[in-house]
Amino acid sequence: MHYLLKKFCTLIITLFIVSLLAFCAFQLIGDPTTSMLGTNATPEQVEALRHELGFDRPLLVQYGDWLIHFVQGDMGTSYSYNMPVSEMVGSRIMVTFIMTMMAFIMTVVVSIPLGIFAARREGGVFDRIITAFDQIVMSIPPFFIGILLTCVFGLILHVFQPGSFDAVRGHPVAYITYMIFPALSIAIPRIAMTVKMLRSSILEQMGQDYIRTAYSRGLNRDGVLWGHALRNALIPVVTFVAVSVAEMVAGSIVIEQVFSIPGIGRLLLASISSRDIPVVQAIVVILALWVVVVNFIADVLYQYIDPRIRLN
Repeated sequence: MHYLLKKFCTLIITLFIVSLLAFCAFQLIGDPTTSMLGTNATPEQVEALRHELGFDRPLLVQYGDWLIHFVQGDMGTSYSYNMPVSEMVGSRIMVTFIMTMMAFIMTVVVSIPLGIFAARREGGVFDRIITAFDQIVMSIPPFFIGILLTCVFGLILHVFQPGSFDAVRGHPVAYITYMIFPALSIAIPRIAMTVKMLRSSILEQMGQDYIRTAYSRGLNRDGVLWGHALRNALIPVVTFVAVSVAEMVAGSIVIEQVFSIPGIGRLLLASISSRDIPVVQAIVVILALWVVVVNFIADVLYQYIDPRIRLN
């Protein structure tokens, strides 16, 4: 319990620091009133808008007011669209969440069996094929994989129609079919990395002293692997997969551009271009929240996988 409480306090402090840095950084970039009013605005108009938006108050006062409203669900109003930021983000965040979760499920379902099988067949033909394939895949950026998948499955095989996301939103089967390919673009490099890491971790555990003790008790290789080595081998993999989930969100920003998906990543890029500060601030804090929460869950799982953490 002390371990979880400590991690939860770290989560809260991290989010507070990230929100403070995000708010201050974008406030210091520049005053958006000029771009909102245009170059022909008079000083009186600029000053009136600054007062309306609260920019004439001390920075920490602005931050405190913004943070209180943010916690209550009020993320401010978009400068570009003059609508609540929560509505703009809420309509897009689920798209990114579904795509990221699909990529995560693909990563776990494919990489763990492949990593175990490669470790069991160390030095064999299948192991060498997986190792070579991993090296090739890890050198290809996700956006290029997305372009290849679009060309093959969209333009050649016509499994889905590129750029037709809005048309398939109301059709569950077509929606999932469309989302499989951007999720796969994000997942493929992560699958390769996870397979390589799990294989190496299992082989490292198989050389430990406790494994030789297990052999001396009459267990065969499969019994030792499944009963002893695998659990310890998963400890670093859990952390790596958690970090991967966080990075998948960042990777989705580019993938959304490739597949024309109106997710939170495309909104972030558009808001940065138009200097729509409230939207950018909200998205940055939400992404930070996602990363921190995922890592907190990984720490909890880590505690249950590794008894030494519970003892400490």
